Amino acid sequence: MSAAVCTLTYLPDGAQQPVTLTGTENGDVQLLVADTGERRTVTLTARRPVRLLDYRESGLPFLPAQGEADDLYFMNGYQSWTDTREVFRTETERNVYALPRPVVDRFALDRYGDASFYPYDKRFLHGYDVFYVKGRGGVFLFSLNRRFAYLVVSLERAGGRVTLISDAAGACLGAGDSFVLCDYVYRPSYEEGLRAFYDCFPKRPVKKLFGYTSWYNYYQKIDQSILLRDLDALDGRFDLFQIDDGYETFVGDWLDVDPAKFPDGLAPLVERIHGKGLLAGIWLAPFVAEAKSRLFAEKPGWFCADEAGRPVRCGSNWSGFYALDLENEEVRAYIRQCLTHYAQMGFDFFKLDFLYAANLPRYPGKTRCQAAEEAYALLRDMLGDKLILGCGATLWNAAGRFDYLRVGPDVSLRFDDVWYMRRMHRERISTRVTLQNTVYRSFMDGALFGNDPDVFLLREENLHLSPAQKQALITLNALFGSVMMTSDNLAEYAPAQQAALARALDLFARARVTGFARRGRMLAVTYTLDGKECSLTYDTKRGVLL
Repeated sequence: MSAAVCTLTYLPDGAQQPVTLTGTENGDVQLLVADTGERRTVTLTARRPVRLLDYRESGLPFLPAQGEADDLYFMNGYQSWTDTREVFRTETERNVYALPRPVVDRFALDRYGDASFYPYDKRFLHGYDVFYVKGRGGVFLFSLNRRFAYLVVSLERAGGRVTLISDAAGACLGAGDSFVLCDYVYRPSYEEGLRAFYDCFPKRPVKKLFGYTSWYNYYQKIDQSILLRDLDALDGRFDLFQIDDGYETFVGDWLDVDPAKFPDGLAPLVERIHGKGLLAGIWLAPFVAEAKSRLFAEKPGWFCADEAGRPVRCGSNWSGFYALDLENEEVRAYIRQCLTHYAQMGFDFFKLDFLYAANLPRYPGKTRCQAAEEAYALLRDMLGDKLILGCGATLWNAAGRFDYLRVGPDVSLRFDDVWYMRRMHRERISTRVTLQNTVYRSFMDGALFGNDPDVFLLREENLHLSPAQKQALITLNALFGSVMMTSDNLAEYAPAQQAALARALDLFARARVTGFARRGRMLAVTYTLDGKECSLTYDTKRGVLL
């Protein structure tokens, strides 16, 4: 067994070169380590002002130092959309920088996940805040440190050695200040770890929602007539009707409803939705604005800037979009104004998207985790008891704050999207990836938030999923999710589609998953329904049930 190595790297105030500490104290800092054999906490206290750069642990007796070829490792992705699954060490993770750098820069492809700040290396795999190994040398560990820093788990592919890294970069401490570098619970097996996880994050009843969203059929091409038509097709089984992107003139100009599309505004729609006994939902991306927006043109000082003074890009959607400065009080007031406007209009449900923008910029003195923690708390404070579905969000900051969270990327209209999209970032649109995330993140459902696996689609037009792929999508969403949504116009459903929906809703309401296991590219799922044990096998490559 290798010896334990714990290393802190920091920059003393006024110094030009970083300092590395491998013990527990020096003239600058002191580390207090508390390890009960089931929970480990490392707290730093500064004796002089310092800026933290890195802290990592390896060789601890409960961490895998080597593994077997058939061991499975759960690697949890950085945010909602990041691909997440159990992997063998022979598998690799997608590095967006494998693409030509001019392409990456032109389309800001490295901004959706952690590529711009985590050093990808083909010798390693990595994940965030929760990790387990299924095999002869098992472990299950999860972080309790969301107020300070993400816990990054680095797995050496060659031998299975695990290193834990505190994403403490950026934290600035004054003399006497303390900072929790890591705080995590660990157990020697998947089963024991899962029990400990539910002890720390007790499962709670989550109201399951069956609803409609306008996005995955019309995208931004919505208008009043389309939404009223699709609303009229919904029956009493539905709980929610959600208006997605496309009602606003430009992303960021949330109070500017497009008059050509919605000449009467959104208030009459809310009344019609409530008149059918449904919750009214609306989509916003509160932390960003696109290049063509009035906000970006008129309020340049409201946006975060990089070291070169340029606004911080968050990606290439729309006309390109940029991160608002969440430490600017005028920005906070504007976000509050927008959310309050729609809350007072009567919207009950808020899908808040692209939330990773809260911690993409570097805020002085804060870690990325601290920035997201403050931003997500702000949203909850602004919306009170309204239902919040987070999307594109870091999971541990969303836990306990949002009612529901998307746990995978957007569903694609082709099973794994077109060929060139498969070469993109780890947060790319893909039905294949989102179904994988739906299964592997299912243990979080009801404990951290209600899981949203994204939509099912049964329609015939504007879709390139095979009948078998549609069946797999609706079945896995029904089994593993707390939210079940579609963008189909139900008035166009044939009897076979109505029957498929009825079967799925029965699973959604009454089935309970009892386990799943990866077998190569297959996922074997077991569940109970009416006291009967049932099973299915899902082919992750073809996207079909066997």
